[in-house]
Amino acid sequence: MVFAASDAHAGLRDGWTPLSCEYLFYRAITRAKRRPHQAAPLGETLIALRKDGQPPEEAWPYLPVTPPDPSTWLPPSPIGALFGRDGAAGTEEIAQVIAHVEAGTPVILLILLSDSFYRPDGSAVVSQANDELPDPNRRHAVIAVGTGQVAGEKVVLIRNSWGPKWGEGGYGWLTEKFLGPRLYATAILKGDVDVSANSAAA
Repeated sequence: MVFAASDAHAGLRDGWTPLSCEYLFYRAITRAKRRPHQAAPLGETLIALRKDGQPPEEAWPYLPVTPPDPSTWLPPSPIGALFGRDGAAGTEEIAQVIAHVEAGTPVILLILLSDSFYRPDGSAVVSQANDELPDPNRRHAVIAVGTGQVAGEKVVLIRNSWGPKWGEGGYGWLTEKFLGPRLYATAILKGDVDVSANSAAA
């Protein structure tokens, strides 16, 4: 969740400065009263973006492994500049997702995965196999950034957080047939929010 939210936030700012997903994750799960091995909920992630903001990635880089003692997992102090962003949960209707994207607004998609997602075809298209069902135990967040058509079917271009080896440089096309039964939540990010008043407490 926080990787997608961080990329969406960074993409809406002037230029491209990666933002600290570690900081956003820390603030979101702290608000949700969860532990570091648990996922960050969508609602608390959006609240953390709006109220706590994010520093640049270099202020608190991503940690592949959380420290064994959670009490030592704390943001650096001082953390420096923080950038906030308003956001809102959206609809699970693909038509609305497409409308937002075609109007120039990226959409965070929360989806259930299945085997086909791990194997985009040579054109970076993910289609649902005939006997394939969504797996409720495999959840993921991506960003919808474009739309198109493949063989007459509407497709949504996503940016994934798995690096350039997935799809085509980290991007891939999800068909409506694949995305429809797997989409369970969405969010869009809106305007900048001044979180400077919270900086001292952060």
